[in-house]
Amino acid sequence: MAAPAEPGEIEGYLGLRDVRVELDLGKARGGGEGGAGAGGGFAVCFWLYLSGSARPSPVILHQITAGDGNKLPFLALSEGNKLLLFPLLRLHKQAPSSSNSSPWTDTTYISAVNECPLEHWIHVGCEVTENVMRLHIDGDLVAEAHLCSLSSQPDNQDDAYQVCLLGNNGKVDGYVYNIQVLSMIGTIQEQYAENPPSKLSIDYSCCDGIEEGDDGIWCIVGGKASCRRNFMLEVVLTNAFGEHMNKDTQIVASLVYADNGALVEKSRDDAEPPLLIACEGLEYPAESRPLPILRGRALFKLKISQLSSKCDNKLFRIYFSTLHTRKYPFLEASSKPIRCISRGRPSRPLSAAKRTSSATVDEIHLLNNGQGLDRDGKANACSLSQDQSSVACLHPSKFLKVEGDGTETHKMSKQARKMVVEAQSVRTESTMSDSDSIDARSSWSGSDKDEAETLSDAMIFRYCLEGTYERSTFLKGAASSINVDDLITLANEVSLYSGCSHHRNQILISKQLLEEGAVTWSIISKNKERALWSSAVPEIMSNFMDIAHSTNRGLSEQDLEVLRGIAGCGDDLGRNEFDRLWYWLYPVAVSLSKDKINSLWGCTAPVWIEGLITTEEAENALRSSRELLKKPGTFVLRFPTTRSWPHPDAGSLVVTYVGSDNSIHHRLLSLDVSDARAGSLQDLLLQEPELLQLGRVDRLPTAMKY
Repeated sequence: MAAPAEPGEIEGYLGLRDVRVELDLGKARGGGEGGAGAGGGFAVCFWLYLSGSARPSPVILHQITAGDGNKLPFLALSEGNKLLLFPLLRLHKQAPSSSNSSPWTDTTYISAVNECPLEHWIHVGCEVTENVMRLHIDGDLVAEAHLCSLSSQPDNQDDAYQVCLLGNNGKVDGYVYNIQVLSMIGTIQEQYAENPPSKLSIDYSCCDGIEEGDDGIWCIVGGKASCRRNFMLEVVLTNAFGEHMNKDTQIVASLVYADNGALVEKSRDDAEPPLLIACEGLEYPAESRPLPILRGRALFKLKISQLSSKCDNKLFRIYFSTLHTRKYPFLEASSKPIRCISRGRPSRPLSAAKRTSSATVDEIHLLNNGQGLDRDGKANACSLSQDQSSVACLHPSKFLKVEGDGTETHKMSKQARKMVVEAQSVRTESTMSDSDSIDARSSWSGSDKDEAETLSDAMIFRYCLEGTYERSTFLKGAASSINVDDLITLANEVSLYSGCSHHRNQILISKQLLEEGAVTWSIISKNKERALWSSAVPEIMSNFMDIAHSTNRGLSEQDLEVLRGIAGCGDDLGRNEFDRLWYWLYPVAVSLSKDKINSLWGCTAPVWIEGLITTEEAENALRSSRELLKKPGTFVLRFPTTRSWPHPDAGSLVVTYVGSDNSIHHRLLSLDVSDARAGSLQDLLLQEPELLQLGRVDRLPTAMKY
């Protein structure tokens, strides 16, 4: 059996050097080629994680016999990084001897077909009988060998059946999880499906407030409190199958150097911590505020106070790890390299003559009725699958390469970005100090009515460059005080100068969103600080159906659980949790208020829009089993759970589908009022010329056609 876990080890994780497994070869005697059904044999199975430093040819598990100190290979990596399984000492005639050495060309072994992935969990199963050995990877049989058995009557009965498996003592960096010796073979598939290990990672689709250069390096504005800005990173805790894990685990964030992983220290004793975390509007040292994993996720709102220029121009990383546990590489995650710079200040604003203040009919409609989109409706076309389920199917060859949820539908073009940066005369830390950029925050909070009404070009440019958190802070202060024409001007100019027209709708709905949100919270809370979730649900449901103009489809229990996850609340919620929920739900309801999108939402046989489901739930819907995907072209429509007001993609639809490469893809679909193509369900899915041949539109309900 495996050695007991040492203090600090959690849930059966062991370093390779700590692995020791005693085998009783007597159980393998009499186990013929039929395996367990033939009356004998045993199996050794475990999860294996090899670090990126693992190199070909090392032995992963040694085998030794009682009274013999020679360590011989049992499980190893070939020169092609494939797993090799060797016959067992004192059981098989072909077992390795001390004269054999890497690359074991003169030794009998069985080999996996594919390379062993590094920094990734795989399940290894080794079946052993007197005449057969089998190697299983991730529950599948990948290799088998028929062997010759040694005599069943050994000379020394006391130690003949004693064989021990030992992990590599420091020559390969790896870990095993849940190692077991099974007395019955044929059960490896069951062990593979039970209790998989964990892995911590960063969900890059949920990043915000970060600019990434062509070299892959993130550029983040930091420094003094007057200059630095928020950015958001979300970490996810998943099992080996990619499913979110609900564990009582806390994650802490640290700022480290990208080259060696060393912690970034304060520049002096009275200086601010290098990395700060925002909690309920206040800043704290990030290392003092770990966040719990809720439904497999933890969202960090961070700021960096240390500049790269003050650290010999070194690059940083954000390092995430579990709290109060031994450090394991699979329970750690590091961001991409970061260059932290100070903010520039504008040398001159662009001419005010570039502004437009005329309000279109659609804009007036948005402002007066809270409809984030026009009512011409731009629906999507999908073809109905044969089983009439909520999962539909399209021809796979017509899909393009898609982007994940985390990318905006229209990314800011390089030319537009260059125009904004030139207009602001942005200078990095190499040419200016923190004190040079203090005035860059003037007139930004939106708390002063006179300043808000001015809407200088600097404020517009800053809105274009800031993250979602800063944009929401500004709009919360400005939307209630500026007049309708100025709000439309702001929406149009941000759309123009950012290169992303989707910003406009988020700005235009801000008045109604904030006003209705305040009224709804007042009703739910009854002027108290917190309210019970059970008492909040009816009011949330009623408002959602009113805004979405939905008469026959509200929110299911599953939908409400997703909303609770977005809010991050338990049995009760406060104003902050309610705001998180409302900022996500309101744009979704506004999108559903469009006539033809509304028709899709109201159709329940089949269900065309799954709606309030997570990325993982959408991907699971596209699987016939844990290992197999449904046929290419099968898709579901949903709303991304990671995009909230005023993010330009808030309320947009995502199509999650099986591509022709037999992998799952996510594409954000445009619902923009100015997108003349989005007139039907077909048009939404066919937003590129390559998708125009999908056909089978005749199976769509009448309300979903052109």
